[in-house]
Amino acid sequence: MALQVFTAVTGAAWESELVGALDRDDHGVTVVRRCVDVGDLLAAATTGTGQAVLLSADLRRLDGAAVARLTAAGVAVVGLVEPGDTRATERLRQWGVGRVLSADADAETIARALREAVTGERSAGHQIGDPRAALPVLGLPPEESDRPVGRGRVVAVWGPTGAPGRTTVAVGIADEAARLGVSTLLVDADVYGGVVAQVLGLLDESPGVVAAVRQASAGTLDLAALARLAWAVGPQLRVLTGLARADRWPELRPQGVEVVLEQARRLAALTVVDCGFALEEDEELSFDTAAPRRNGATLTVLAAADEVLCVSGADPVALQRTVRALGELRDVLPDVEPAVVVNQVRRGPVPGDPQQEVAAALERFAGRQVRAFLPADRRATDAALAGGRTLGEVAPGSPLRAGLRALAAELAGVPASTGRRGRRRA
Repeated sequence: MALQVFTAVTGAAWESELVGALDRDDHGVTVVRRCVDVGDLLAAATTGTGQAVLLSADLRRLDGAAVARLTAAGVAVVGLVEPGDTRATERLRQWGVGRVLSADADAETIARALREAVTGERSAGHQIGDPRAALPVLGLPPEESDRPVGRGRVVAVWGPTGAPGRTTVAVGIADEAARLGVSTLLVDADVYGGVVAQVLGLLDESPGVVAAVRQASAGTLDLAALARLAWAVGPQLRVLTGLARADRWPELRPQGVEVVLEQARRLAALTVVDCGFALEEDEELSFDTAAPRRNGATLTVLAAADEVLCVSGADPVALQRTVRALGELRDVLPDVEPAVVVNQVRRGPVPGDPQQEVAAALERFAGRQVRAFLPADRRATDAALAGGRTLGEVAPGSPLRAGLRALAAELAGVPASTGRRGRRRA
């Protein structure tokens, strides 16, 4: 049975000849619709009449979100670019197109790529490898030019509602890792109320993560672009600030967030992401429409992270919220195994030894052991917040800072005793 294919190849003189060649019976491909733009293509994809699409990189309004919607509709995507157009090839790769061919390829080669895209088979001649390998490394700021580029780790800092201290933990881990000599990127991806910029005394009007996701969706985000968008607040620490207003959450498209994280792995050895708390998936939006989902960015970060830290408070109410949140995470992302970090540990909210009581409660009701206990130090955190500085700057001897330092060293895989004290530069 012939493979049913859409085409969306515009602005090229060879489009008619290509469609005619693909329609020949000996290729096993039948063109069921020739789409003129992205809207026409997405509408055709929802009909279920096509199994694959052959599209050109210059298709009007094509972006990563459109490719993601095609994939979600069960339509395999093969890209065509003008011969020698490497920029268009890189752009399609960033958008998630798994196979990209030159437009001068013969019809049999293109038909074979379409069949392989549908069946999921890998072909050495047509397989697109790791997209990161094709992205340019040139254009970095001078201080980054000598830094080796590799695959860094992503740590997601997440937790239930109720202010258990997610941002405090995320900022503390990032700052301490940087002080330990680890190149670090701190990303504010909280779609409900990200305040990393305010905590560090940065301007919240800076473009930050929204601009990075926008460039990722347009296929123009590379290593140099991400480095320009992130604030350099120290020799080893960069910050990608979050949403200036919570109502701008639709701009954090999951597909764009995923590309940002891939570039972050190249920019820094450790990327720490401050996430939102909510995990609910709206079934109507998930299955009936292609509308953006507010928690899509959080779910994308948690699924892509190498390690997920669930930050919990140490009082009975916070522990109950944590138990429920861990259950929700297990239902939504069963493959994610979070590590629990209990913050604000102090005597009073629970009887007896707080660490023993909290550990026993989480083991009993959530089946989780505690990765780290962080003591409450209100005086130090108030001083840091008032000055827009980190604990390492305002309270180097704080027990909370010591706990964050030990956790950062463990996550970064470096000794905790090799850090250097120093001031952040503006």
